[in-house]
Amino acid sequence: MTGLTVAATNMPTSSYLGVSLALFALGLIGVLTRRNPIMLLLAVELMLNAANVSLLGFSRHWNNSDGQIFALVVMVVAAAEVVIGLGLVVSIFRQRRGLDVDEMTELSG
Repeated sequence: MTGLTVAATNMPTSSYLGVSLALFALGLIGVLTRRNPIMLLLAVELMLNAANVSLLGFSRHWNNSDGQIFALVVMVVAAAEVVIGLGLVVSIFRQRRGLDVDEMTELSG
């Protein structure tokens, strides 16, 4: 084993959960306070990354790779969310020239 691997295995699960909690709290604050859809997407990405950190922490704690596989699935969902979200943001900006979330009440074609 290399020194890096040994140092990573000695890290307690509570450290992973603490980082995960901090990331999730920052994302939640961003979702609740921001009105710009791009900032909302970034805040949701922070929340998904917090879930990934906790999944990886528990995966390391229980010495199996299930958490790592679930983290990859979450990354795929996050990538799809960004593609669809940015497409909607660009479409709405082209039609209305404004990006305030409170003003976007209907999606009519």
